Amino acid sequence: MNKYLRQLFTAVVALFVILGLSSTIIMAVRANALNNDPRNARSLYHQLGAYRGAILASDGTVMAKSEPVNDAFKYLRTYSNGPLYAPVTGFFSINQTADRGLEASRSMLLNGEADSLIWQRAKAMLTGTTNQGASIETSIDPKLQQVAYDQLGTRDGAAVAIEVSTGRILAMVSTPSYDPNKLATHDAKAASQSYNELSAGQNQNSPLINRATSQLYPPGSTFKTIVASAALETGDYQTDTKIPAGSSYTLPGTATQLPNDEAQGDGVNGQISLQEAVAWSSNTAFAQLGVKLGASKVSDMATKLGFGSTITIDGTESTGTPMTATASTFPSDPTDDKLALASIGQGDTTATPLQMAMVAQAIANNGKLMQPTLVDRVRAADLTVLSQTKPQTMANAFSKDSADKLTTMMESVVTEANPQLAIDGIKVAAKTGTAQIGIDNSAIDGWAIGFAPADNPQIAVAVLVHNTDVHGSLAAGPIMRAMMQEALQQ
Repeated sequence: MNKYLRQLFTAVVALFVILGLSSTIIMAVRANALNNDPRNARSLYHQLGAYRGAILASDGTVMAKSEPVNDAFKYLRTYSNGPLYAPVTGFFSINQTADRGLEASRSMLLNGEADSLIWQRAKAMLTGTTNQGASIETSIDPKLQQVAYDQLGTRDGAAVAIEVSTGRILAMVSTPSYDPNKLATHDAKAASQSYNELSAGQNQNSPLINRATSQLYPPGSTFKTIVASAALETGDYQTDTKIPAGSSYTLPGTATQLPNDEAQGDGVNGQISLQEAVAWSSNTAFAQLGVKLGASKVSDMATKLGFGSTITIDGTESTGTPMTATASTFPSDPTDDKLALASIGQGDTTATPLQMAMVAQAIANNGKLMQPTLVDRVRAADLTVLSQTKPQTMANAFSKDSADKLTTMMESVVTEANPQLAIDGIKVAAKTGTAQIGIDNSAIDGWAIGFAPADNPQIAVAVLVHNTDVHGSLAAGPIMRAMMQEALQQ
C-alpha cells in the first residue's frame, strides 16, 4: 500500500512541477510571442480597446489618432490625409501586426504599455479612468511633405528632405502610396482584402513598401559625389586638377565601351578638371578616377557615409519594432571593370533615397554625417515630455575643406549644366543622376540630390523617379527644386 501511495505522491508532484513549468513558459518566456499572435483574441481586444496616442507633424497637424466608436473594440484608428503620411505613420490594423512606420517603432508608447508610462497606468487604475498612450511629435513639415507628394504625383518614386545641421527628416514621401484607413477598419474581411490588394505579394510595386527607405536603386551619377570626396581626401586632387576623360572609355579587361551623355564631359585632349567632370557628369572621367583611387578608398568613403549598414531611423526594441533603412551597397573587392561601373553609380552599387539625402546632408554640413531622425519628442497624456531627440553625429566622413570644394563643384552642376534648377536669389548645390535599368538598359532611374542655400545650407534633398524615360535632371530635378523653394520660403 505504501508503495502505491509513494508512486501516487510522486506522480502528483511531477504533475505540479509540469504545471508550474508550463505556466512559467506561457506567462514569461512566451508572453510576447503569444500577445503578438494574431489568433490571440484577448490581446487583439486589449490593443484595439486602448486609447492609442496621436502622431503629429511638426506644426501640430494630426496625422493619426484614435476616435471612440460604438463597437466591441471601443476605439478606431483614423489617419488624416492617409496616403500623404503613410510612409511615416505606417498602419494599425485589426488583423495585421503594425510592422512599419511609427505605429510599429513607437507602438509600446502609443498604446500606453511602455515602461516609461508606468505611473500614468497606475494613476489611471487608481482613478478608474482610461489609460491613454503617449503622443508622438514628429519632425515632418506638412507643407513640404505635400509639395513632394504632389510633385511626384502618379510616378513611382520617393523624396526625402533633411535638416542639414540636425539630421531631422522634414519630408519622407513614397509613391504610389496607400490609405492606412482601409487597413484600420474594424471590418476584418474588408481589412484583409485591402491588405492583400496592397501587398500584391510584396513585390517591388507594392504601395506598402516605403521606397524612401526600403527599396534599393542604382544611384547613377549622384554617386560621383562620393568618388569625388574620396579623391579630395587623398590630398592629391583639387577642383582644377586635370584627370583622364575622353569621349569613350573601354572597361578594363573587356571590349565594352563606356560613353558620356554630354560632349562637354569628354574634356579637351582627353583631360578634364575635376570640377568640370562633376558639372557635366563625365562617365569616362569618374570611371577612370574610381579605378585609379582603387576599390578600398571608394568603399571606405561610401562606408563612412552610411553604405553597408542598416540605418535606424526611429525606435528601439523597448518601444516597438525599430524603423530602419535597408543597407545601401557598394561591391566588395570588385574587378576593375566592375569598379569602373560602380564608380558611376551603376553595376553593383545601390542606394536608398534616404541614403543619398544623407550624402547631400553630409556635404552641406562640412563633412559631418548626422543620424537621421523622425521623432522630435514624446509626450504623455498629461503633456509631460517623456523624451526629446537630440542631434547625433554618425560620422565625420571628410574634412570641411573637402566639403567646401564639393559644394563649389555641385554649384557648377546648376550654374553650368542645369540652369533650370536654379532658384532666384539662392545658391543651389546639386548633382543629378541617370541610372540605366531594365532589359537592354531600356529604362531610367532618375535622381537629383542637393542642398540650399549653398552658402548657408538649411535643407538637403534627394529625389528618385523610378522607371522613367528622361534624364534625372528632368525627371527628379524639378521636384528637388520645388521642395527647396517651399522649405526656404517658410
